[in-house]
Amino acid sequence: MGAETMSLIIWVVVIVVFMYFFMIRPQQKETKAKNAMMASLAVGDTILTSSGFYGVVIDIQEDTVIVEFGSNKNCRIPMQKAAIAAVEKPEDAAAAKDEK
Repeated sequence: MGAETMSLIIWVVVIVVFMYFFMIRPQQKETKAKNAMMASLAVGDTILTSSGFYGVVIDIQEDTVIVEFGSNKNCRIPMQKAAIAAVEKPEDAAAAKDEK
């Protein structure tokens, strides 16, 4: 009975370690990256929303941002920070344009 119990304990530990490295740890890295992205958000940054719209940040508040969409300067919409999927800094866009 002792060898079977040890074998079971080893398999449980292996499964827990597997779950940590393939499920929990990547999610923690993604959360840290998203938090860093939100911390670096500034007025004038171009953003991509989770619904696929591109816009420019006009104002930043506690948990919302005001985003200007399109070339029409009258289309300003407040939205939650959680709806931002990606941020592109103006200097990054200029550097990418210069490389071409």
